Amino acid sequence: MKLSELTIGGITKSVKALLPGLQRIPTRFRAYQLGNAGASFSYFDGTTFTLLESRVTDVSRPNVQAELAKCNRRRVDVLHITSWDRDHCNRSELNFILDTWQPGRIEYPGYLPSTDTGRACRARIVEYCQAARERKGIAVTPEYINSLDRASGYGYKDIVYHPKTIVDKPNDNSTVKLYRTGCFNVLSLGDVESTEIAARIKACGLACSEVDVLILPHHGADNGFMTSDFLDEISPKLAVCAANNSNQHGHPAPTIRSLLDRKSIDVATTVRGDVIVWSDNGTSHVTWIDTMTGTTAVHKAEAFIPKKYDKLSQHSDNIRAKRLGAPYRSI
Repeated sequence: MKLSELTIGGITKSVKALLPGLQRIPTRFRAYQLGNAGASFSYFDGTTFTLLESRVTDVSRPNVQAELAKCNRRRVDVLHITSWDRDHCNRSELNFILDTWQPGRIEYPGYLPSTDTGRACRARIVEYCQAARERKGIAVTPEYINSLDRASGYGYKDIVYHPKTIVDKPNDNSTVKLYRTGCFNVLSLGDVESTEIAARIKACGLACSEVDVLILPHHGADNGFMTSDFLDEISPKLAVCAANNSNQHGHPAPTIRSLLDRKSIDVATTVRGDVIVWSDNGTSHVTWIDTMTGTTAVHKAEAFIPKKYDKLSQHSDNIRAKRLGAPYRSI
């Protein structure tokens, strides 16, 4: 079967003929093994290459470079940082990213860092963005989120959910963002722990109907955020855990892994190697693999149909009837 075709009920139909208005966007997501504690991801929507978290190590650097080449990019378009914690934003690694991959836009946490490392990283970002007119720095504050347009259903604009307010607990000031500019969507949760944040997300119809890949919050720790109700509402196709390759913390936590198993949600981690999710035809077929570092072996591999395709392949009247607004903001 050609990549531009889809078999439904034994009948092969042209994707273009079936969905003349659906954007075809080859899309890639990758979770990088760092070789130490921390998290690093990338998301490419056919045009924009976003690096999530300011982390790059000797282990991950060649893989990020290979991913850029795979996406025909020479630089990072957007650097998005969810937290000022060292495992999300490392000062020396931030310098390497800025000097080598020269992101044109940096989205950084809107709360003020409490550590010397965090303050140094924030100052470096501000200095970097002020050094060239074409560079843009965005502090993701509640005020910034409120300035954005309201989100609409089954679109191709990202949604920023949090921080709704700045609180005393740094983990709960993490940026929460749904990446939906490609053909499959990824929900990034940073280190959030609050059940109130979880409740707001699961109350959003767009999050419940559109999340395909869920990045587990706080590396899959059992901190009260990830509940049975939350997974029932969000119902991701795949959960991804960023974990140290020695995994001394046992991520994801056994209780979280057991919960995901009970919900029949696939889990992939960076314990053995990188996790790669991609769609070449950019509409209907997404493949993911859990790799083994330094080899050509694959630990796990599966495929799924993205929710966006499932919804948009319905009759147009049904789509209009089910399209939802949301009290969250898109960019």
